[in-house]
Amino acid sequence: MKIFVVEDERQLCDDIAEDLELERYTVERCYDGLEAWERILVESYDLVILDLNLPGMDGLDILRAVRREKPEQRVLILSARSTLADRVAGLDLGADDYLTKPFALEELEARVRALLRRDFASRDTALVVGPLTLDTQRREISAEGLPLSLTRKEFGILEYLMLRAGQAVSQEELLEHIWEAESNPFSHAVRMHISSLRKKLRTALGYDPIVTKIGQGYRLEVRT
Repeated sequence: MKIFVVEDERQLCDDIAEDLELERYTVERCYDGLEAWERILVESYDLVILDLNLPGMDGLDILRAVRREKPEQRVLILSARSTLADRVAGLDLGADDYLTKPFALEELEARVRALLRRDFASRDTALVVGPLTLDTQRREISAEGLPLSLTRKEFGILEYLMLRAGQAVSQEELLEHIWEAESNPFSHAVRMHISSLRKKLRTALGYDPIVTKIGQGYRLEVRT
């Protein structure tokens, strides 16, 4: 899952990003409102964590623009504006959640998990695809009941393939959702991580469940 953190307090922004990266999310960060809006327009994010008091463009103006141009985009407001009127205004404009400062990182993590679970067909905390199980709260994946030791990128790739099991996922789509915006689209990064992931899955399952579809990308096909 790819998260965009927009916060002008650089230390806080970096702390949030680093904490979420430890939870195996792909995280991009931005300290300016106008730059953030320009990136939201052209990039694809599973969640935007948005401060309100931003230079360049106010957070509420960004939220209005997001709801007009990308109504499906999930947004969690993170702000020192803590009155009831502020929270109501943010939610009425279309924010999916509103967390006031100061806050505990553990609470932010829980709210992020809750918002991202909306990608699942149910409110269960586990996504199961054949012998593979992804725990959305602990951010762990197991194969045949045994934990898989994966790098952050391998975890992100497998999570994305599990969410779209049976569907072809292109290399460009994986880059868009799992790598940072600055990544080179012509690099071999995806193939390198796919190759490493395949070896680990083959060891755990006895076969490689990632099928390459020429001209389409990769598809997860597990045996039942």
